[in-house]
Amino acid sequence: MTNPTTLASVPLVEPSSGPWWRHPLMWMVVGGPAVVVVAGFATLWLAVHSPDPVIEADYYRRGIEINRTLEAQRALTPAQQARNHVTTPTRNLPPAQP
Repeated sequence: MTNPTTLASVPLVEPSSGPWWRHPLMWMVVGGPAVVVVAGFATLWLAVHSPDPVIEADYYRRGIEINRTLEAQRALTPAQQARNHVTTPTRNLPPAQP
């Protein structure tokens, strides 16, 4: 058993832990939310200073026209290849396969 007189003679003074800003765990706990707040303000600034452009009222019609133009270009591709083949000099053609 322990002697009660020896326990009473030990002073019960808590050691000084130092100032709160010198503890790394505190910065980990406070740092996460602080980074999120700063990122939120940066996102707000970007949203206010560079808004999305307003689309035009006839965007759907323009998209259909672009698709028609692309289809027309694809339809001309075989004709363009034949035209280019006809104008190729014979000396540049690969040898005929037997």
